[in-house]
Formats: sequence, C-alpha cells, structure tokens
Amino acid sequence: MQTRLADDARKRVVWGIALVLIAVTALLGAGPGAAGAATAPPAPPVPVLTWGPCADDPGDGFECATAQVPLDYRRPTGSTIPIAVTRRLAADPAHRTGVLVLHPGGPGNSGVNFARNSYAALPAALRDGFDVVGYDMRGVARSGQVECWNDAEYSAAVDAARGVPGPGALQTALRQGREFAAACRERAGGLVPFIGTGSNAKDLDLLRQALGEETLTFYGRSFGSYVGTVYAAQFPRRVRAMVLDGAYDPRRYADVPYAYDAAQFTALDSAVGRFLDWCAQNATACGFGAGEPRQAFERLKRDLDADPVITASGRPATGYTLAYRLMFNINSGKEIWPYLGEALALAQAHKTSFLLSPPSPGSFDFLNVNLAVECADRVYPSSRLLLGALVGAESASAPLLGPPIGLGPPTYDHNHAPACAQWQAERPSRYEGSYRAAGSAPILVLGTTGDPDTPYQDAVALAGTLDAGRLLTFDAEGHTGYNRSECVSALVNSYLATLALPARGTVCADETPPEALGRRTAAPAPVDETNDVIPTLR
Repeated sequence: MQTRLADDARKRVVWGIALVLIAVTALLGAGPGAAGAATAPPAPPVPVLTWGPCADDPGDGFECATAQVPLDYRRPTGSTIPIAVTRRLAADPAHRTGVLVLHPGGPGNSGVNFARNSYAALPAALRDGFDVVGYDMRGVARSGQVECWNDAEYSAAVDAARGVPGPGALQTALRQGREFAAACRERAGGLVPFIGTGSNAKDLDLLRQALGEETLTFYGRSFGSYVGTVYAAQFPRRVRAMVLDGAYDPRRYADVPYAYDAAQFTALDSAVGRFLDWCAQNATACGFGAGEPRQAFERLKRDLDADPVITASGRPATGYTLAYRLMFNINSGKEIWPYLGEALALAQAHKTSFLLSPPSPGSFDFLNVNLAVECADRVYPSSRLLLGALVGAESASAPLLGPPIGLGPPTYDHNHAPACAQWQAERPSRYEGSYRAAGSAPILVLGTTGDPDTPYQDAVALAGTLDAGRLLTFDAEGHTGYNRSECVSALVNSYLATLALPARGTVCADETPPEALGRRTAAPAPVDETNDVIPTLR
C-alpha cells in the first residue's frame, strides 16, 4: 500500500507540474500572431502538367506529371521546385463529377503512393465519378526528399535508445534535438523554411488550377486533415467536399504545441493501456502476460534493453524498438490486439516479430520530413527551462510509452519539442490565419473516440472551429475511421459522391472486434509508417 500511495503522489506531482506549465504556455502563447496587412504579391503562374507513364509504371492505370511551383510564395515568380503528381481518370467519363484528391498522413508519406495504393479500396461510385489524384508534397519523396540526419546518424541514435531510459536521458534528448535542428539548417537550409503547410496548401490550389477544376473534392487523413484545414482556410470557395479523418485541433497544434503534445502522449498511453487491460481479462486470447500484462510489459522493456534481440540486419531490437513499433501498430484498433499479444509473447522468447523491427532507411526518410515539416508549422516557446520541464513531465505522465518516445531520439510527433524548440530556420511557409474557412461548403470531420494518434477531442474542436464543420464520430479504438467501419464508409462515400451529410450527432459503433488468431484467414498487415494506405473495408 505504501508503494501505491507513493506512486499516486508522484503522479500527482508530475501532472501538477505539467498542467501548470501547459497553462502558462497557453496563456503566454507560442508564436506570433497573424501577419499584418501587406501588398499582395502577384499571382504565381499556373503549372503546366504534361501527363505520361509513371517512371515505375506497374500498369495500374495511373499517369504522372511534374508541377513547377514557387519555392517561396513571397516571391511567386522566382525560383521553383518540382511537385510530383499522379492521377487515374474517372472510369465513367460520361458521369464524371470532378477531381478527388487523396492526401496521406505523416507528414512524410508519399501522396503519389497513397493515391495509387489506395485506389482499389475506393468504392465504384468514387472511382467512376472522379479523377483520383495524389501528389508528393514539397520535401517528400519525388518532390525533393528532405534529409537532416543521414541513415548512419539515425541508426546510431535509435540503436542506442532504450525502452526504460536511464539518468541523463532528458539531457541526451535535448542535445539530440539541438543537433537535428542544426543538421536541418546545414544540410537542407535551402528547403526547410519553405515546407510548411501554408505553402503546401498553396501548391494544392495551383494543382487545382492546373487540373482545370473550379473546386476540389478532398479526403485527408491524419496530417492530411491539417493540410485540408489550411487549404479550406485559405481557399474556402474552392471546396466542393472535404473529409478530414483523424483530425487535428489546428490552433493548438500550431500555436500551443506543448499542450497538443501532452494530449497525444495521454491518448497513446491510454490506448496501449486499454489493450493491456484486454489482455488481463482475456489471457488466452492475448497470449501475453499471464494475467498481469502491464507488469510483464515493463519487464519486457527492461529485458530487451539488457539483452537486445539481434535482427537479420545485424541491428539490435531493444525496449525502445518495441515502444516505437507499438506506437504505430496500436493505430490499427481492436482487430490487431491478438496479433500484438502474439508479437509481445515472441519478444519475451527473444524471437523477432513486427514489433522488433528497428527503424530502417525508409523510416528515416519519413522521420526527417515528419520533424522538419512540423518544426516549420509550429512555434514552441524558446525557453530552455520550459523545454526541459515539459518534455520531462509529459514523458513521465505517460508511463507505458512516454519515457522511451519522449526521451528518445528525434523521431515521430510526440517528441518533436526538443528539435522544434531549438529550430534554427525561418518559418515563412507556416500558416498563421483563421481556421474558420468562412464561406466554404460543408466539411465533414471524422473523429475516432479511442484514437491513439490524433485524440478525439481534436476532431470535436475542429468541427466547432470550422464555420461549416459537421462531426461524424466513430466509437472505436485505432487511428482514423474511413474503411474501418461499414457505417462510417457508407456515410463518407455518400457525402463525397452526392454531398449528403450525415445527421448531426451521428455515431458509428461497428468496429471489428478482437478475434482468435485461428479464425482469420489473413492477419491485418502490420503498420508501416513509411507507407500510408486507406485500408480495405473488411
């Protein structure tokens, strides 16, 4: 009992520190206000798209082109950068409605790949009636891949990270964040100031014009929802229909980033905790922990730190590797829970699985962009004291994955503060205006109640921020909702095709439940952070 009381007291102190500092940050604000009125620059030239076979053409019916867009929209007729674009024409041209742009999560995923790999998951009504379009946003893949840390530097950092960080981990995280920010300025300084979402949304409107469309139909998931939000804010009259799935609270994301990060840490740990609670209540179906999965998980992190599994590549899989992979794979919702249990049991036996796969060069490409774009979008207070205090408090407040992710090397969303608070590049491409999108067509915001990555409260906040926002709720675990629910998908497809909105207050609750491993003919694919894709509706 004394230990439990001490733990409870420690948690109250941690939360007290975090809440006080977050409140102070919110009151002080994080960044500059919207820019003052100035003479509008001339309109940038509309790109000319010359369509032809894609360089890696697999015969899937897509064609590719390159759009030249301004590097710096303050100088719209100056230097340009290439944006890779792909499209597949509507299967029923006689009944064509327009263009459907598919935008992936990240930031860091290829929009070209997202459109091509997700096409088969779309219903016939959308494939028949729309040209399906994707593009690699600036700084990603075919559109000028950003590299701050190289593969060797990233490999060394993640291989040395631990699932249970020891003394000095906070200072190491702050040092690595500073080094990453410096590397971005030194190695990619000609591009990183210009990869923010304000410019990305302008690129999207130039693509609209180049495609000859008056308005766009848009589906964006996760980070793609923020791109859609900023596009609608800047070009509200150009929205025909827009679905923002796994949405961001845009104001907190951009202007109060510590508070945003704290909610992400909580959402992630809560989702992992619900999975472990299921394991405790369903020991046979889970196969991990023998009825005490939380304790077993903590032991497993320590065991892998002390005795890593050496993978086929020769690299070690530590407790950090386990935490990193679980952070992404928990996004698949309840249907993957039995497979997570199986993978954890394999890790206990020192056998490899999808949870013991160290981040690869493909991961490093994704992570470089993920960090650089968010540092271009978000302004953290410059106080080093606040940085150390909040990173430490937020990590401690989420005991399952908070310490390895929050105090680890610069990787995914949750631990961007050490780099972004020490960012050394200007942010001319950051969006700083209103998010109301006044005058737009109705916008459908999709939120999942147990989302580990973009908390449900973000979707509620965005729907309330938009002048014409409509919230659709998916009562489920996992990240994003489209094509994970027949109810959600039917409503989204109807809206995209016909503009018919779901009734206010609609809640879908038909998540695929956990099933015994032997009952499935095929397991859900492990999440690969480098390759976003709309899932096939089961």
